[in-house]
This record gives sequence, C-alpha cells and structure tokens, in this order.
Amino acid sequence: FTKAADVGADLVGKVEQGIPEDDPRNAATIADNVGDNVGDCAGMAADLFESYAVTLVASLILGKAAFGTQGLVFPLIVALIGAIVAIVGVFITKLRVSDRNGLTAINRAFYISAVISAVLVGIATWLYLPSSFAGFDGGLKDDPAAAADIAGANPRVIAISAVVVGIVLAAAIQALTGYFTETSRRPVQDIGKSSETGPATVILAGISVGLESAVYSALLIGAAVFGAFLLGTGSITLSLFAVALAGCGLLTTVGVIVAMDTFGPISDNAQGIAEMSGDIDERGARTLTDLDAVGNTTKAITKGIAIATAVLAATALFGSYTDTLVSSLGGGEAAAAKLAEWLNISNPANLVGLMTGAAVVFLFSGLAINAVSRSAGAVVREVRRQFRELPGIMDGTQRPEYGKVVDICTTDAQRELMTPGLLAVLAPIAVGFGLGPGALVSYLAGAIGTGTLMAVFLANSGGAWDNAKKMVEDGAFGGKGSPQHAATVIGDTVGDPFKDTAGPAINPLIKVMNLVALLIAPAVVTLSFGADANTGVRVAIAVAAAAIIVGAVIFSKRKPVAVSDGDDSGKADAAEAAERESVTA
Repeated sequence: FTKAADVGADLVGKVEQGIPEDDPRNAATIADNVGDNVGDCAGMAADLFESYAVTLVASLILGKAAFGTQGLVFPLIVALIGAIVAIVGVFITKLRVSDRNGLTAINRAFYISAVISAVLVGIATWLYLPSSFAGFDGGLKDDPAAAADIAGANPRVIAISAVVVGIVLAAAIQALTGYFTETSRRPVQDIGKSSETGPATVILAGISVGLESAVYSALLIGAAVFGAFLLGTGSITLSLFAVALAGCGLLTTVGVIVAMDTFGPISDNAQGIAEMSGDIDERGARTLTDLDAVGNTTKAITKGIAIATAVLAATALFGSYTDTLVSSLGGGEAAAAKLAEWLNISNPANLVGLMTGAAVVFLFSGLAINAVSRSAGAVVREVRRQFRELPGIMDGTQRPEYGKVVDICTTDAQRELMTPGLLAVLAPIAVGFGLGPGALVSYLAGAIGTGTLMAVFLANSGGAWDNAKKMVEDGAFGGKGSPQHAATVIGDTVGDPFKDTAGPAINPLIKVMNLVALLIAPAVVTLSFGADANTGVRVAIAVAAAAIIVGAVIFSKRKPVAVSDGDDSGKADAAEAAERESVTA
C-alpha cells in the first residue's frame, strides 16, 4: 500500500507534471501520506512486536531448561527493564544548541538508554540469580550429562554478558546504519555527487552502498550470535539461552527504537501538510526538509535493528527446532547420532535445502518489488486519467479524486499479499516433507544467512537514495528542479520498494519459516523415521505444497485489474474502474 502510492505519486507528480512532492493537485498525495503511517509506523512496530514476542517466548522456554524456575522469570525482568528504559529514553531526548541536527539528540538518547539498560540488568542479575548452578531450582543442574559443561560456570556472568552483547549490537548497528544513510556522511554525499552524470550512476552508487553495508552488518550480527553462543561453556541448551538473552538485551531499547521509527512518518507528514497548505516560508520549509532527512535515517536505523532482532529470534527458534527433532526421536545417544547423520553437509539433500532457503529469499524479494511495480502502475494510470479528464486540477478549480487512489492501493495490497504469504508458509513444508528434516535445517540456515544480507542491502541502499534526494532538494548539486534532482528522484523511486517493502518484509519471512519448521518437525520425523515412516504421504504433502506455491506465483504474474492493454480513453478507464469495483465487492 505504502509504496504503490509513494512511487505512483512521485512518477506522475514530480517527473511528469513537474509539481512538488505532496502537492494537493496530485491525486496520490493523500494515499502517500496515509501510507507513511501504515508502513513506516504501524508496519515496523508490528515487526518489532513480533520479534519481541518470539524472542521472549524462546527465552522463557530455553531459560527454564537452563536455569530452571529462575530462568523462566529472568527474561521477564529484562523485558520490564526495557519498558522502564523506553520511558526514560523518550524523556531524555533533548536538543542542545551545540547539536549538529536532530539526529544527534536522538542518538545521544539512544546510547544513554543502552547504558542505563546494561546497568539495570547487571543490578537485577546480581540480585536475582545465584552465583552457581547449584542455587537454581531445576534446569541444567539436574542433568548429569551437563555437569562437566557447567562446572565452575557463573550464571550471573553468563546472563549479564549475553544481555550486554545484545545491547552493544544495537548500538553498533545504530552507528553503522547512520554512517551509510546520513546526509552528512560520505556514502550519501557520493550518491548525490553521482547525480551530475545521470540516474544510472545514482542507481549504481546506491547499490554499491547497500552491498557494502550488508557485509559489515552481517559480520556484526554474526559476531554477536557467535559471541553469545560461546558463553554457553559447551552446553547447547545454555548457548541457545545466551543467544536468546542477547536478543532480549537488544530489545531492551525497543521502546526508543519504535519512537525513532515513528519520528520518520511524523516529520514526513508534517512536511507534506505544510506543502499542501502552501503557507510556509523558506526557513520553515528548510527546517522540515532537515527533519525529514533525519526521519529517513532513523527509519533506516530501525530497519537495521529490526533485522538483527529477526536473526537473533530466528536463531533461537532454529535451536528449538533441532531440540524438537531430538525429542521426536525419543532422546538419548541414538537420537543424537541420527540427528548428526541428518545434518551431515555431505548429504546432497542438505545442500539442496541450503540453496532452496537462499533462493526463497530472492523469490520473496522479487515478488514484493514486482507487486509494488504493478500497483504503482495502477496508481500512475489513475492519476494520469484524472489530470486528463479533470483539467481544472492544475489551476485549482477542480478537486482530485483522492479516494480512488486509496481504493486502488488497498485492493492491490491485499491481493498482492497472498503469494508471499503462501511462499513463507508452504516452502518449509515442501522442503521438510520432500527432502527430510536435515534438509529443512539447511533450508532455514540458508534463509537466515541470505535473508540477513538481502534485508540490510535493500534497507540501506533505499535509505541512502532517499537522503541523497533530500540533500539535492536542500540545494546541493543543482537543487530542486535540476537534472540532478530528477536523477535522484529516480533513484529514490527505485529505493522505495527496496527499503520499505522487500527489505522489512524479509524479517517476518525468516521468523515465520522458522515457526512453521518448528511446528511441522514432529510430523516430518514421524513420516521420515521409524515404524510410522511413510514416503508416499511425505511426497504427496511436498508436491501439494509446491504446486500451491507455483500456482500462486503464476497468479501473481497476472496484470492487476487497473492496468489493461486498452487505450487511454475514458471508456477503457471506466471499464477498468467497474471491474475493480466488482473485484473489491
């Protein structure tokens, strides 16, 4: 919804008609402003809430297995501290005279909140958790096989260190994402400078920035996961609990993160309302432009942190999946040996699963971007129709039909959601039942690894393009209305579905696929091993799931109702509108 309106409004308004962004004569303006709230505020908040819930539940389950009853309560204490810190973080966000821009104040509040979180978690850990595993009520202390692993280990140190790993990861991603998306930093300035040679170099420069930033972000996230895992002192259960606690630590700042994300659509809508009113002086317009650029950076930072939370949550679920496999096999040494056989990388099925998991991320991203392209095409045709049939729009004597664009975006968004949703749910089913439990593990690993890189690439390249456009609109490299501005507008238009559709959507994709794998694990094991093994049923389920995916992909390739091969006559447009209304009904 969000990007169909945004891309359509930019293409017709800025590029074709030469009118400013958020000009009330553009029929897509209202849908664009509504979309800012839908996608950049509600959508990202829902994603972070999902990560919060998944990470917390995984922490509770793994904590009970590792620390007993205290491990069940401790993650809730960390979450409570996060809620308190969120309130503090919002109140300490104050702009100082010496601050370069609003982002400086926001960053300062974030880092102070992170330090407060670490201190409070340290105090809570020291007061609540015992200094040795002997003081726990259950957990690993009752497992004879884990005695050697936990001997001499200090639960307090493990818990504090794991939470601090997550907090440090949040701060590191904040700094890294800011570097690649702030207007005052070299990557965005290089993109702006490339506008002097046309839109092609703008797009190439943005892709380069996104690819480079993905490497550093993936290394940071990987280092955090591995560092937390090492805290487990050799116990898989304790290591996975440490990873889950790292996720909880990262999410102690989630309140401040959501506030930072909401800052984006607030500043964007404020600028839009000011432009629509036409009653704003040059100084006010410049201030709103600066705030909008800061909002673009805060949104990019939020997306980076959301990606990290998704990876940590998926890793915890990934560990829960392997534990479920062992439990489904009955436990013991025989189950562990069978699991090791399934996870053997030399097994061709596992390699196929790994490649399939990586490929699904690309297919999902392609479907999301293509959906925006088709929906934006529908918006473009509708706005063009209104400019053609209502000539009074340009001189202000006729009012655009804003509601029709909102209807188009709503209908197309709901229809386009079907195929990616089916892919996320059915692909693990097809791989798990078709290739076996080991291949499903490889599938999840491929999806997590590739999804991390792809999500960061899409989010940061889109954010860099957007702020490069803001920089040019602020007077750099020719300013508004120049060929350089047109080049950056095209780059921003390409980046819109990157940073606001495909990139953020990969986060729930990773988590949903891990949840589905966790749910089907017992059935996959039952049909693959033992007395109840049934190859025929497995193959039937896999083929059915794959067939539905193929059918959904083919369906998604159809043209949307709003675009036809007919001419641009009013008769064709009326027929399209009637058909759309029947579909909506």
